[in-house]
Amino acid sequence: MAEHGVHDAARAVERQPAARALARGGYVANGLVHLLIGSLIIAVAFGGDQDADQTGAFRALAELPLGFVALWATAALLTALGVWHLAEGILASRRRSGAAVWGLRISEWGQAIVFLFFGGLSAAVALGARPQADETARDASRGILALPGGVFAIVLVGVGVAIAGVVFAVMGVRRSFHSKMTIPDGAVGRAIGSLGIVGFIAKGVALGSLGGVLVVAAVRSRADEAGSLDAAIRALLDLTFGPGIVVVVGAGLIAYGVFTVFRARYADL
Repeated sequence: MAEHGVHDAARAVERQPAARALARGGYVANGLVHLLIGSLIIAVAFGGDQDADQTGAFRALAELPLGFVALWATAALLTALGVWHLAEGILASRRRSGAAVWGLRISEWGQAIVFLFFGGLSAAVALGARPQADETARDASRGILALPGGVFAIVLVGVGVAIAGVVFAVMGVRRSFHSKMTIPDGAVGRAIGSLGIVGFIAKGVALGSLGGVLVVAAVRSRADEAGSLDAAIRALLDLTFGPGIVVVVGAGLIAYGVFTVFRARYADL
């Protein structure tokens, strides 16, 4: 009975035109956040000291005129998109069978968790919080490293994030995002496809770098080396041609943001 109730609730969400419209709005909000992150990353490449991650993007929004309105709108839309993915995961058995159902559910629920988390983070910033993602990650790493098996746990998280980066990059190279959208023909469609390729690969590089930072911090048992996307970007700066690489990643995330705004229009929901 409980299972039927959950499925009924998920179907009710999917059938609501308003829920679909809000989910599309969530893609717009996600795209704008990525535009901000990409811009912050490029600023860091040229010596900026802003946090080049989601918290930095939300704090930048807070500083704009009527920024709190933008933050609350972003929170509502990202939460709506998270709820949509949650419902899609519950209803996955309509589209897949066997073990593939759980693969799709993990994908949908993983996205739901991400969007719900960042929706909550946007709301927290709107209420006056000014979180520092790097410091939060380091505090969490210290606590985990103090536990038995803590190093292994952080390595697993880092490897998981790196794998997610590989998945994003592969999606870009294989253009598999086409299967989730109805992209128009012609010059507009080609432009959207190109933005998707560049954007997915850039996001893959960013996530892969973040995963690497976490693994290195765990192996060295140095929580102060852990961090968020900002820490990963600053680690890239230390490489040969690092500033150039960071500019390319930032530009790629801007491309991903523009692509995601288009996705709001053309996603198959």
